[in-house]
Amino acid sequence: MVDFTLLIDLHKHGDRQGPGSDAETLKAMSLAMIDQHERLKIADIGCGTGASAILLASHLNAEISAIDFLPDFLDVLEERAKQGGINDKITTTACSMDDLPFADEELDVIWSEGAIYNIGFEKGVSDWRRFLKPGGLLVASEITWITNTRPPELEDYWKNEYPEIGLASAKIQHLEKHGYSPIAYYVLPEHCWMDQYYYPMQARFEEFLSRHGNSEAAREIVAAEQREIDLYATYNAYFSYGMYIARKL
Repeated sequence: MVDFTLLIDLHKHGDRQGPGSDAETLKAMSLAMIDQHERLKIADIGCGTGASAILLASHLNAEISAIDFLPDFLDVLEERAKQGGINDKITTTACSMDDLPFADEELDVIWSEGAIYNIGFEKGVSDWRRFLKPGGLLVASEITWITNTRPPELEDYWKNEYPEIGLASAKIQHLEKHGYSPIAYYVLPEHCWMDQYYYPMQARFEEFLSRHGNSEAAREIVAAEQREIDLYATYNAYFSYGMYIARKL
């Protein structure tokens, strides 16, 4: 059984808790055609330590509600926002993404990078739709097969980790089924995984193990993360995160 206290400790020291980059966040913002001057209300759901929320707050005239169920991550976000001088634009809330504190049609944009898998893509886009204003935007990245077939080892791993992994066509079908008009889709490039997420995580392994006395539980977490890294390095031609951008009809 995974020790979530240890898992949180490993990941709260990272700029990102999943694949992504500032460049790709800005690309999504551009493809979504978000007006940088219009006053907006945005929810960043599954915000982690705030990479996306801070970038959105820095580039938009927006009130950002940063949502994560882990207070440890939100503490880091708040400190980063304070250091960046944008803490007045970001409000943090510790809650589950299936129990959000918003009124119907309250939000202009829902943003969720590398997090919607926690609730499942279809459930997320379905449940969250009611919080968007008519014409509101959904921007979410989701683990996605980028080929129609893939090696059994990879298939078995991700089917066990996240059974809802699928092709982009299936994800877009979910969006259309639940009342969205797709605007754009693209695949996150390799640097979003290796340079922005995996290499920084690997650099923290030694200190993480030292903090926890090289315990068996800590070593198991490092081994599991390294296993995922090795699979990506071997099979990244078959899967990535897809960025999905859609408008509420």
